[in-house]
Amino acid sequence: MATTTITSKRAGFLKSKKRRDTLIAFLFIAPWLIGFVFFMGGPIIASLVLSFFSWNLLSPPSFVGVANFSDLLKPNNLFALSLGVTFRYVIISIPLSQVIALSLAILINQRVRFLGVWRTIFYLPAVVSGVAGSVIWLWMYDQQYGVIDNLLKVIGIAGPNWLFSKDLALWSLIIKSLWNVGVPMVVYLAALQGLPQMFYEAADLDGASEWGKFRNLTIPLISPAILFNLVIGTISGIQTFAEPYVMTSGGPVNSTLFLGMHLYQVAFHYLQMGQGSAIAWLMFIIILILTVAQLRLANRWVYYGSE
Repeated sequence: MATTTITSKRAGFLKSKKRRDTLIAFLFIAPWLIGFVFFMGGPIIASLVLSFFSWNLLSPPSFVGVANFSDLLKPNNLFALSLGVTFRYVIISIPLSQVIALSLAILINQRVRFLGVWRTIFYLPAVVSGVAGSVIWLWMYDQQYGVIDNLLKVIGIAGPNWLFSKDLALWSLIIKSLWNVGVPMVVYLAALQGLPQMFYEAADLDGASEWGKFRNLTIPLISPAILFNLVIGTISGIQTFAEPYVMTSGGPVNSTLFLGMHLYQVAFHYLQMGQGSAIAWLMFIIILILTVAQLRLANRWVYYGSE
């Protein structure tokens, strides 16, 4: 009887301690939870509801059903144009940035002098904010005072009108995006430094070439890092806003009208908050579909060490 009583008291004490620990944990994360509900969760739900209304901030919202979405999907719509611009940017800039980031990671993974300095130099642009970096490149592209055109003048080449040419504006933003390869470079560097050397020793004994080791060993072994960088790069590429906003304002002739830029113009220039919310949710759906597709396809080419 006494043993049963002691066991019951012990169980009650453990339950009380668990509840107290749970309460303390929730108290610690309460500031984050409150901030998420009021500043993220609430606006997310509000934008979903608002996407089914017509609202210009000056008059009461009126329910329009799926009209905001159907209007965006009509042919010859700026939404389709901005979607095309965004996809061209992503399809070109993401592969280029991954190749450059991996190349730099391989270079700075070698035993060279001042290795820490080189790593810092290559990563430094990544810590510059999007707006500040865009302003810097805006100056660099300037035809009269820009460093790029002045360097071209030294070799007798007249620099083009980088940001005011319909054919070059998007390419100018793509070149600017390659300035921020520091983050994927660090991910690749961490993956390279964690490679098991026994595979390379066995490949050397078999007489494998450097290209053979890179293609058949390095690429498969760092494939999880490649997948991570592709997913993150695609998400950030589709959400691009600061660069076209600061450098081109979506022009010339809408040649750099990204999805984010189009959303901003619809919602805050034309005060069509309902349609702006619809654009935001379509952007979310596009990102979700592409992310799921990348993760599903990863089963065919990504190798994990535990497999």
